[in-house]
Amino acid sequence: MRRFIASMVLISFFSLVPGASVVFASSDRHRSNWGDTGVGTDVWSKVSGKDLFGPIPESGPFDPYMFKYVLSCTESNSNQATNCIIGARECTAAEGGQSVDWFRSLKPPNPQRWTVVSRATCIYAEKPRDILAEIAAQIAHEFQKSPIQPATVGSQPGPHTLRGQETNFYADATVQEFNITLLGQKVHITATPATYTWNYGDGTLWGPTISAGAPLPDERIGEQTKTSHIYTATGKYAINLTTHFNGTYTVNGGPNLPIPGQGNIASNPLGLTVWRAVTHNYADNCNENPNGTGC
Repeated sequence: MRRFIASMVLISFFSLVPGASVVFASSDRHRSNWGDTGVGTDVWSKVSGKDLFGPIPESGPFDPYMFKYVLSCTESNSNQATNCIIGARECTAAEGGQSVDWFRSLKPPNPQRWTVVSRATCIYAEKPRDILAEIAAQIAHEFQKSPIQPATVGSQPGPHTLRGQETNFYADATVQEFNITLLGQKVHITATPATYTWNYGDGTLWGPTISAGAPLPDERIGEQTKTSHIYTATGKYAINLTTHFNGTYTVNGGPNLPIPGQGNIASNPLGLTVWRAVTHNYADNCNENPNGTGC
């Protein structure tokens, strides 16, 4: 009963009868997107003069074949009904969807010997929307809107340091994931910190660099690091950091795809006061005179 209903739907959309086929040669098609193996893609082409859209078979500009399609599970080959191995596919990407099987044969004067090249392929009365392409066109904008948390910034020493000495800076950024719905599809976004741009507040910029820095053990504070900086003047400074995130996305659990561009996320400024050190020499021995100057 279900197979009979599918055949009747095809009559409504395409004016075909169950088991009927449409035959055309390569010259009938305005575009190709199948290879010699007969494997189709979801690039929608129009069958010239027939107002139908689907992945149309083609083997190249000098295609020696002609092709035909028939309703899935209803075709006969050499007057023998073939077994329905795959079954009719549900074709809901656009109006007038129908599952068909594609066959090919060498062109005349060769005898017609039809062999299957693809089963359960969808064709439509109107061109389906390319949802993946539409999502790809919007995903960079959606990535910029994602609530990516900025990196936290720290310094050693801090919040005070000394003029003329190394001050170590470091950032802590994490991989973050988000789920959104775009054009009715489930989209999963992953944001990964990639590079950093440091602004030390005294006119010195460094980056983008892959160096996020790291805290030092207490006994090593004052050593030079990849992200450390020496201030030459006292004062109060605001250290600004921008973390550049790379993004990937999946649609409905599909493969990971790269998001064009980057998400540039600024951290809250880190305040730092730079002091100067003053050295005095004293003659008193504090062991002998604990009340001496400087003791």
